[in-house]
Amino acid sequence: MNRPLLSTEIPQLKLHRRGKVRDIYDLGEYFLMVTTDRISAFDCVFPNGIPGKGKLLTQLSGFWFEQMADIIPNHIVSLDPAPYVPEGVDVAQLNGRSMVVKKCEPVLVECVIRGYLEGSSVKDYQTSGQVGGVQLPAGLERTDPLPEPVYSPASKEEVGQHDINITYDDVVKLVGAEMADMLKSYSLKIYQRAHEYMKQHGIILADTKFEFGVLDGKLILIDELLTPDSSRYFEASSYGRGKESRSFDKQFVRDWANASGWDKTDPAPELPQDVVENTQRLYARIFEMITGRKPDFI
Repeated sequence: MNRPLLSTEIPQLKLHRRGKVRDIYDLGEYFLMVTTDRISAFDCVFPNGIPGKGKLLTQLSGFWFEQMADIIPNHIVSLDPAPYVPEGVDVAQLNGRSMVVKKCEPVLVECVIRGYLEGSSVKDYQTSGQVGGVQLPAGLERTDPLPEPVYSPASKEEVGQHDINITYDDVVKLVGAEMADMLKSYSLKIYQRAHEYMKQHGIILADTKFEFGVLDGKLILIDELLTPDSSRYFEASSYGRGKESRSFDKQFVRDWANASGWDKTDPAPELPQDVVENTQRLYARIFEMITGRKPDFI
């Protein structure tokens, strides 16, 4: 197994920010967004990563940004960093895992769309009968499809802090009515197209999250898109009401973390080798099912 790339050091470039997974460098006109092989859960980064994961997330995001370009423009300038970095930069560590992106003003709302009752929405529903402030019918079970996809926004917090679930009215107060409506509308359109595409490829898109920015007064799609780090997928052939469905996403790591006895505070424990290998296989499988290509980098 290849060694994971856990961090990048590019002395020729100014480091703008190091997130849970991405290292972002300032290129002047643009940003260079490098996706490492780090993996996180419960807002903590594990000390060992998933080899090749950064390349998979980058190339899957590139695929989806292209698929959604007629719905809304995005921040990608190029997936090839070489023409944009100074001479002497080790491009080999960047290839396949980098996006040169437009600078914009991020909208500080995480736009989550839930099509099925799973994850944190289960507790919300059991407590209040609602998800994202939307009242749902009684009697729903875990993994049930919702009557229609629900927009369930969260405030975008600093690295290391939990994002906070908020209501649509809260979003209106944060960004104004017009922007709030656009965020919800675009999020639902993207989810619906992705859900239909994935159903045809044996996948159920249970939920996912989007991030947006403003460039020259217009809303654009940014960050990553419909990846196993930002989405929850079920295997369609194993899906059924009241039964556990095979998942192709970070839930495998979350399940291990929940059973490990870890208190979900830093420092996170090292992931066992079998968890690393199984996560790698799941990510590779979803990439192949979506794109039709075997990932030769993982």
